[in-house]
Amino acid sequence: MKPQKMDGKSKPGVPYGGMTDTWVKKHRLIYIGATRHPFILSIRDGTVDLPAFKRWLGQDYIFVRAFVPFVASVLIRAYEKGDESSGDMEVILSGLGSLNDEIAWFKQEASKWGVDLSQVAPEKPTQHYCRFLEELMRPEVDYTVAMAAFWAIEAVYQESFAHCLEEGSKTPPELKEACQRWGNDGFGHYCSSLRNIADRLLEKAASGSMPLVKVSEDVVSKAEVTFLRVLEYEVDFWNMSCGTAGHSAPKP
Repeated sequence: MKPQKMDGKSKPGVPYGGMTDTWVKKHRLIYIGATRHPFILSIRDGTVDLPAFKRWLGQDYIFVRAFVPFVASVLIRAYEKGDESSGDMEVILSGLGSLNDEIAWFKQEASKWGVDLSQVAPEKPTQHYCRFLEELMRPEVDYTVAMAAFWAIEAVYQESFAHCLEEGSKTPPELKEACQRWGNDGFGHYCSSLRNIADRLLEKAASGSMPLVKVSEDVVSKAEVTFLRVLEYEVDFWNMSCGTAGHSAPKP
């Protein structure tokens, strides 16, 4: 899910002016809920419940394995629908290639924390989120919609864990490596590249340069709904990790 060192087209923290920026501002409340969730804040202030961290570790391992075929499906769409000069395939391929290392990291961390991954069963929020990824792999899902989801999934982790590394944070030393995986500048650049791709595709759809204007409008609307669903699933996943009742994500 999260490559560590990659160059992008813009730096983390640089203001955006595309459609994704409009979405983030429009849906600010839930975006903050996903990127500044109490689970993340507890890591940042050093009060995190370690059993909650272990729960997250096991469940996210399950998620990242389901994430691999999803990213592969986005790569195929980039090949079929993208412009060779855009560099979409190279950016997506760099992310896909990093997932092997990420899975190995989860296994290493699980061993360190005494989590037997072979005995971890997916909880309902994990099942629902993985099923959502499967929905996005269906042939009828537009490349623009899938790309918006891809960016949003990665962006939530980047913004969340980068917050745990900011000046003044009290993140426990034993959790800093996990935060660094997704909170480092290299991953931030990578997320910026994904966002640039999503914005370019959304702009193309919104301009009516797709074959049918009605189809273009539908694509933009579906992409925004998908963005919101990602945020809801992310909040639900954090809630599960810290044992909070009342999961909020839409059920399949």
